Parts: sequence; structure tokens; C-alpha cells
Amino acid sequence: MLILALDFDGVLCDGIAEYFYSSRLAYQKIWDSLEINSQLEPAFRRLRPVIETGWEMPLLLRALTLGISEASLVENWSAVSKAIVTQENLDKGAIATALDQVRDRLIASDLDSWLALQRFYPGVIHKVKSLLQERDIEVYIVSTKEGRFIKALLEQVGVQLPPESIIGKEIKQPKYQTLTQLLAKHNCQPSQLWFVEDRLKALELVEQQPNLEGVGLFLATWGYNTPAMRSSIANHPRIKLLSLEEFQNLTTTNPIN
Repeated sequence: MLILALDFDGVLCDGIAEYFYSSRLAYQKIWDSLEINSQLEPAFRRLRPVIETGWEMPLLLRALTLGISEASLVENWSAVSKAIVTQENLDKGAIATALDQVRDRLIASDLDSWLALQRFYPGVIHKVKSLLQERDIEVYIVSTKEGRFIKALLEQVGVQLPPESIIGKEIKQPKYQTLTQLLAKHNCQPSQLWFVEDRLKALELVEQQPNLEGVGLFLATWGYNTPAMRSSIANHPRIKLLSLEEFQNLTTTNPIN
């Protein structure tokens, strides 16, 4: 048996247009601003790899609006974001709530338009559907995106996953803890779990857990990471680079062609 844990944003779905659109609306509410310059979108796209969780996206727009350079944000995003939160007396939970409320309003008022802002990477939905037909594979989505948003997007393309197979940010725990729970749930060894993620830090955190030694760790090269991140693990003993083509051809016996 194999447990296949897939991140959502940056592995299955490219939602960068929706991120910018929703973050702009959330920004307007949080900072009481009438408009955000649309010319910030290219920089926002380039800087998406620095984002760890969704609440940071309006904050990234704030940093760009304040004129902080892209180079500084790439090198010091954690410090810069903490400084803005402290200096402006912001609340992370309030930012996250504002962003989720924007999405909920968009879904309720014009679901088709919200869905149209997002796209799935080529071939990934076909692959997921085929994997769901395999008796010896259990597929899970492990994401920092709200589960209800993931569910809406998957249903649009005909992927029906049980609610317990979509594990979103609402559970409020690190991904490595979720992976530990999945192993316990299925009474499996770490070598029976593969984790596909586009964020290097998430994979490195899994690698640091002694109880998860042996878990297959794959960095999705088509997702939200940079050439520097990918080159940094070129010879990594555990974290493997996984191309989109390799994912499309992934099997239980040969994850990397």
C-alpha cells in the first residue's frame, strides 16, 4: 500500500491570478485603501515562492506598496513580514479572516468567475483520477489552503475525494504532524508514504522528524519555488526533484523515471 500526500497550491493548482485578485480586495479592507496598483501583479507573481501560508499574501502586497525591494523580500521575507506586522500592529488571524471572507463572497456571488481565476497544471487532474482508481493507493490533499476551497475546485473538474482526504489549514497543525497521523491511521511504515510539495521548507521540516525517516520527499519543480531553491537540493540524499512529466508518469514502483 502507498499513501500519496499531495500539496494543493503549486502542485495541483496554479491559483496565482486568484491570489492577486483576492489579496487586492483583502488589502483594501485591511488597510482601508481604495485601490491597489495592478502593475504590482508581476512582482507578486515572482515573489509567490516566499509565501508560506495564505494570510501572508495581502502582507506581500503591503510590502510592495511600501516600496520594499524584491531582492530584500526574497532574502528576508520572514523578517520583513514580522516587522510589518509589529510596526502596524496587525493580527495574523484578522488578515487570514479577511482573505477568507473575500473568497467566500466571491464564491457565493459568482462561483464561475472565481473558479475561472484558477487553473490546474497540465495533466495533474487526469493523473489524480487514475490514482484514485488504484486499490493500493490512498490519495490525500495536505494543504495550507482552506479545505472548502479545495473541495470546490476539485469538484469543478470531477474529482470526488472523501472529506477526510482533504486536509486543509482548518486543522491548524504542521504538515509533518498530519503525515504522522496518516501513517498511524493506515498502520503503515514511513517508506509507504510519498509527499509531493512545492515548498522546500515544508519538505525540510518533514526531513527533520525522526519518526518520518524513510518518507519519500519530492519537490514539485513546476510549483512555487525558485531555481536557487531547486539547485540547493540537486544532490540532496532525501529530497528529490520531481518534474511535471515525472509526476504525470508516477507509479508505485518508480516515482522518478
